Amino acid sequence: MKPLTMLICVSAASVSILGAILTKTNPNQTKYEEYALDKVTTYLKTDVCNKTPSFLEKQITVNCEAMLQSAMPHLKELITTTTNRQDYLIFSIYRTEIKLDSVIPGYKFETVGALNQFYTFNAEQK
Repeated sequence: MKPLTMLICVSAASVSILGAILTKTNPNQTKYEEYALDKVTTYLKTDVCNKTPSFLEKQITVNCEAMLQSAMPHLKELITTTTNRQDYLIFSIYRTEIKLDSVIPGYKFETVGALNQFYTFNAEQK
């Protein structure tokens, strides 16, 4: 076999194997929703709950983290209904636009999923 022919065969086999691995490890919508819920709750715990003055919590008798736990099913439903997935077989792009009210700012997140991992490449307040 000529070296060029062998190189082409090995390259084609490598690309095929890589494509099969990427296709197999393209995370699904459910995994994205779990990822997004984890990111949102982490943000709310660190940036919202920790910045709420303790005297304010005492005045209105609300525990921020307990309130967050009770809102988890609603947050999951909100993420599910506001997410659009574009599946490109070897990776997926997820776009989530959360807009609750005209008074409360909305948020837009764009995330790529591949190799059973997620990377949020755009997060903006609208």
